[in-house]
Amino acid sequence: MEDCIFCKIAKGEMNAARIYEDEHCIAFLDINPVNKGHALVIPKKHYEAVLDMPEEEGVALAKASVKVGKAVKRATGADGINLVHNIGKAAGQLVFHAHVHLIPRFTMDNMHFDWSRKKYESKDEQEEYRKKLEESL
Repeated sequence: MEDCIFCKIAKGEMNAARIYEDEHCIAFLDINPVNKGHALVIPKKHYEAVLDMPEEEGVALAKASVKVGKAVKRATGADGINLVHNIGKAAGQLVFHAHVHLIPRFTMDNMHFDWSRKKYESKDEQEEYRKKLEESL
């Protein structure tokens, strides 16, 4: 896609602080990090979101994310890592090229997700969603 910033980075048409590359993916530092060492892993081919990727390429993205995630944790001395996919505008996706955020987390970094709880009203409602999801597979 010609106006996609991540495609330009993947093709070497734009600079990025690259930290990893393989046949299918590249990883680079996020220019607006949550914490220092926040990295992105992207497929070289353009897909709008991770869920649009063929399974084999999704596996390659996952493998690269594990490899880079381990390096981010070691290099930053992070206490943990958030591995995040924002898929779609409603989920906060800003760049519509599939990507994985690897965010180093520290016990006292005061960065929190709002995990507002939406509970099932009953076991029957939970079972209804379980069935819908199972059938969608």
